[in-house]
Amino acid sequence: MKKQKKMDIIYEDKELLIINKPAGLLTIATEKEKINTLYHQAREYIKKQNPQYKIFIVHRLDKDTSGIVIFAKNEKVKKEMQNNWNNIVFLREYLAIVEGNVQKKSDTIKSYLKENSQFKVYSTNSRKGALAITYYETLKRTKAYSLLKIRIKTGRKNQIRAQLKEINHPIIGDKKYGSHKNPLRRMGLHASCLGIKINKKIIILNSKIPKEFKNMWESEIFNYEQERKRYGTITENNSK
Repeated sequence: MKKQKKMDIIYEDKELLIINKPAGLLTIATEKEKINTLYHQAREYIKKQNPQYKIFIVHRLDKDTSGIVIFAKNEKVKKEMQNNWNNIVFLREYLAIVEGNVQKKSDTIKSYLKENSQFKVYSTNSRKGALAITYYETLKRTKAYSLLKIRIKTGRKNQIRAQLKEINHPIIGDKKYGSHKNPLRRMGLHASCLGIKINKKIIILNSKIPKEFKNMWESEIFNYEQERKRYGTITENNSK
């Protein structure tokens, strides 16, 4: 059996465990895969501290998306975050590498999304679908590819992937949503920054940018990382 890499823990306290998930790893188990998941790794990690400890998934990323995933160490915090997600999470930022030269410097994509019987998300009307809002900024572009910084206001399933396909700029490596190019040998989507307000604390977290992104967009990724360092991985107590 292939040895699993050590988890990249971004932040941990008595209530939260926040991890930088690699691409190609399931967040939670499926019928076909029960063991090789981020949840399993997090559970084993927490049980080494105390066999009685439990871990709860708060949200998930697609298998081929890398980046920040939140786990709760008790069910109360899990339910609090899931039930008040839009109030607790004030920032969700991604980096995406897409096919083609994105002409607009920035734009907001608004559409109503629905999933079909093949588990593929597509745009429909307001009666049938759920509103999805995605903002993007073009950091760099060539004739073949563009690097985007993305912030989402809503968190619909496959939201970023589906909406970028519909503006004719699918994420590279995302065959499900129309990509025909895969220079990274993975999907070009990474959850890079997360901001949450919970228990009178503000927590801003940054994940390590994948090396394959850096190899493709070295100077632009460096500039992006320097910008994020102004915030850093911080916790601020607002109990005063």
